[in-house]
Amino acid sequence: GIVARALSAVDQIDRSGLSQHDAVSCAVLHESLSNSLAGARFGWGSFGFGPPQPYTVTQLSGSYIQTPTFLDTNHPIRTTTDVEYYLARLSSYADRLDQESKRIAEDAKQGIVPPDFVLDGTIAQLKGFASKAAVDTILVQSLKRRIAGVPGMDAKQAESKISAAIKLVSQKILPAYSRQADALRALREKSGHDAGIWRVKNGDQFYATALRAWTTSSLSPDQIHKMGLDLVRDINAQMLAVLDARGPKGGTLSDRIGALSADPAQLYANTDSGRDQLLKDLNSQIVALQPYLSANFGTLAKAKLEIRRVPAYREAGAPGGYYESGALDGSRPGYYYINLRNTAEWPRFALPTLTYHEGEPGHHWQISIAQEAEELHLVRKALISFSGYTEGWGLYAEQLADEMGVYHDNPLGRLGYLQSAAFRAARLVVDTGMHAMRWSREKSIDYMVEATGNPRTRMTTEVERYSAWPGQACAYMVGRETIRSLRDDAKTKLGAKFDIKSFHDLVLRNGAVPLAVLNSIVKTWLDAQMAQMPAAARPKS
Repeated sequence: GIVARALSAVDQIDRSGLSQHDAVSCAVLHESLSNSLAGARFGWGSFGFGPPQPYTVTQLSGSYIQTPTFLDTNHPIRTTTDVEYYLARLSSYADRLDQESKRIAEDAKQGIVPPDFVLDGTIAQLKGFASKAAVDTILVQSLKRRIAGVPGMDAKQAESKISAAIKLVSQKILPAYSRQADALRALREKSGHDAGIWRVKNGDQFYATALRAWTTSSLSPDQIHKMGLDLVRDINAQMLAVLDARGPKGGTLSDRIGALSADPAQLYANTDSGRDQLLKDLNSQIVALQPYLSANFGTLAKAKLEIRRVPAYREAGAPGGYYESGALDGSRPGYYYINLRNTAEWPRFALPTLTYHEGEPGHHWQISIAQEAEELHLVRKALISFSGYTEGWGLYAEQLADEMGVYHDNPLGRLGYLQSAAFRAARLVVDTGMHAMRWSREKSIDYMVEATGNPRTRMTTEVERYSAWPGQACAYMVGRETIRSLRDDAKTKLGAKFDIKSFHDLVLRNGAVPLAVLNSIVKTWLDAQMAQMPAAARPKS
């Protein structure tokens, strides 16, 4: 196939005469194409230039989620041509949904059926969207909200275009949503409750492939499971120390975190005004962070960051927070979304570290700097990514915020950071537990609650996410530990000559790369730095 031919062509390139950037580009393409080819060999699921996913449509993925988000957030409505393109995409959207429904049925013939709870969540979201009047859907409301300012389009013309959108949504798109819900509902009797991918044909091999692609590491499920257990043990001890210092002592970690999370002083009102205040506070945290960034980064991101609530139509199955990158030309800011379906899931002490992960110096910082790096090829700026690196950086950013001193007068904020770290470490345990060790959904939820103290409702959503995306949850901590280890090694070898700004610029300006490639990049830089030092000045490692 085309992917195999492309991989062969990349591997035939003589890298000895290439610049470092071009050699890295070859390694990046090799990894991405290899992952795609490895996923395609199973003959089912969803795969592309990245890790394979076993199910075409879930509570987290599928056109029914991605297309409305794209049209509302990324599709411009600035000219009459933009409006025509918007309507053209609406016109073809139903076909895309039906193509996915066909793939759902084809995969089911091979026994590839999501667990019952994944089906239930997905069906509920599809039905929720399909039950709306066409004019009330985001597909129409987004156009209606933005078309008024389009030059050269009067009110009558705008109304005509809105009517055309309503007709397309009513007659084509909503029926396709219902057909997709019916296609999934037909699988409900064939599904089971087991959460792990081990239960399907070649499931163990699929998990090994997905784990390798998501983490870009060669760690086995057993090794990752042990890493998670060790980290949770260490982080939980730090959390208890913070709680003991605050007092009173006694009780389980889960109970004590639960009591703190329920403290009215930690809660925002679960109302629109409460949500508005929460978003305002997040923006204030970003402003307060800026002096720390300039002290730790040589390259500063230019792109603006906008913090938004997860749209109501997808908040039920969406994660707690996520990031969507801005436009390459700078015309659109980056968006950090937070799920505010229930503000009780976000007590005040837990909020800063999510902002540092999704916003600055996390995903917004990392992705924007790569997009703005003139030396990077477009493919590496925007088309290829690796979760071991990107999510590893997001988690490293949480740790970095702590190291920079943002919690120096906020011990509960630091507790929130530690809780987040425990949450990511527990993911290693649960993801490998479900998919390699046959843990149940319920056992996984119990472990997540015990290890983090997070609400059971939130941990249920998380565990169901890991079930639908085998291996993805492991990318975060595996990546963080790799970046942290590379930095600590450089600090040991360079001693006083180590410059944190240079290290961060090196990691970020090369864009998203596999972790093995990042290791090579840092080693080359480190060797060059050490070569410039007198032998007597080099610290003993």
